[in-house]
Amino acid sequence: MADNSALMDETDDVTLNFGEEDEIDRRKKLKHPAAVFFHVAFRASAILAYLFCNWFSSSFISSFILIVIFLSMDFWTVKNITGRLLVGLRWWNYVDDDGKSHWVYESRKGSSKSKISEAESRIFWLSLVICQVLWVVFFFATLFRLDLKFLMVVIVGTMMNGANFYGYIRCKYGSKKKLTSVATGFLGRQLWQSMLSSKTDTEEQNKQ
Repeated sequence: MADNSALMDETDDVTLNFGEEDEIDRRKKLKHPAAVFFHVAFRASAILAYLFCNWFSSSFISSFILIVIFLSMDFWTVKNITGRLLVGLRWWNYVDDDGKSHWVYESRKGSSKSKISEAESRIFWLSLVICQVLWVVFFFATLFRLDLKFLMVVIVGTMMNGANFYGYIRCKYGSKKKLTSVATGFLGRQLWQSMLSSKTDTEEQNKQ
């Protein structure tokens, strides 16, 4: 059992059955329109409920419950359904016989990646990033206003969205070491391009 746990723990590069029941028409830009709709709808509903809840109710408890319900529906849908269908990624947790918790990060590999629609992938990642940025902005806005009641709501939204955001980043780029390598590589490329650009500009000035 210990060997099985070691194999499953923090698996990044796996090729598993992600639950595709039927072959999908590849000519369609949106292969899973229902998943796309609910992926966007629950996220948008939570943000709209936070922004406009005071227009319809003066009760903080009612507003809090409504926003948390939307956030919970969004978290469950993104974690268990839309991540698997739209981008071929999945993260989850299990507890072994010794009571130790393990986090697993999975992604499609090889030919199975062809089932992923570019349009759906773009919608998935844009909504994931934009909503997380918005909740962070809401956090600093409520903190600046010292609105402690809605600060709790914003913290819940930031944490629930952030959990999915972090989980899918880990699925896409691998372990923490790989994430560091990605960031370092990106910064290195930017620095190299800047150096080349400066060198080119200097040569052109010397020629003149």
